[in-house]
Amino acid sequence: MERYCIKVPTKEAEKVRRILLDNELLDGDFKIFSSTNFIFLPIVRLVPLQLLKELQLSNQIEVVKKEFDPIEKPPTLEGILGFNPQHELIGNVAIIDSEIDQKKEVANALLKAYPKLKTVVASKSPVQGEFRVKKYEFVKGECTTETVHKENGCKFTLDLEKTYFTPRLATERQRVASNVCKGDKVIDMFAGVGPYSILIAKSGLAEKIVAIDKNPNAISYLKKNIKLNKVENIDAIEADARYLSSKYNGFADHIIMNLPHSAYEFLDSAISMVKAGGIIYYYTINPENNLFGASIKQINESCERLGKECIIKEERIVRSYAPHQYNICIEFRVNNDKV
Repeated sequence: MERYCIKVPTKEAEKVRRILLDNELLDGDFKIFSSTNFIFLPIVRLVPLQLLKELQLSNQIEVVKKEFDPIEKPPTLEGILGFNPQHELIGNVAIIDSEIDQKKEVANALLKAYPKLKTVVASKSPVQGEFRVKKYEFVKGECTTETVHKENGCKFTLDLEKTYFTPRLATERQRVASNVCKGDKVIDMFAGVGPYSILIAKSGLAEKIVAIDKNPNAISYLKKNIKLNKVENIDAIEADARYLSSKYNGFADHIIMNLPHSAYEFLDSAISMVKAGGIIYYYTINPENNLFGASIKQINESCERLGKECIIKEERIVRSYAPHQYNICIEFRVNNDKV
């Protein structure tokens, strides 16, 4: 199909492409193509004269007409089914609710809508047991719950039935990782397959990361992920974190407590392991009518018990967890012993 486009020298194409994107002028329905020394960028309409002057990085940039091939886009779920079913994607596995009607039809639609998808399963249980895992029912595709999930530039191999993992914390993990500075030491008390620890390690700033989990399957996958992501400054430890407080007393600049249903049981241990001035990221699930108050009270009581001073840095909602319940995070700093 013949379209107007920007003809730009190859060495200047990326800068021009970004300008077109920023001004919503690049036509994403057609394939960009190249010829000797030039790239042709399809545009949705003729570029305004003023913007075209901005593009004049060289006198070779011009607006021309060319034949473009359309980009073949996969069908959408709504286009196939007439509605958009609730689902979650982890690697090449899609998870749907076991109570959903027409599971097979929904699974077929998911496989068409997401070409890289290999498996569709239905959740049969909530997160349960000391290892926080779920049960799944196979619906369509390859009969496996093992996958590799990509997030924030990292890769995580995992088994959904053997380890706990949610992609819904990707932004939260990035937020925490961005707080780590050069030479900091980190303890990830409930590390799972390593989404916090490996992301922090990839930055190259932390001196040491101690990643702990009592689930042997999680530690097994964590060790695989350490190799997969080519990071070396993580100690993967299979243990109950509360029993390591004496070994790592006053060790960490940052402590991550991502065990929302029972993190309060580990507060004393976390406060013992953080160094003076260090920060603890405390996650829990609370009702909307008491999002932070009860948890802050528990934190203050634990600090008081250990003779520490607590300063709340931030209270935030991470995500909705259930009707009228939220997964929240409280960041607090533990200062020197009280006089």
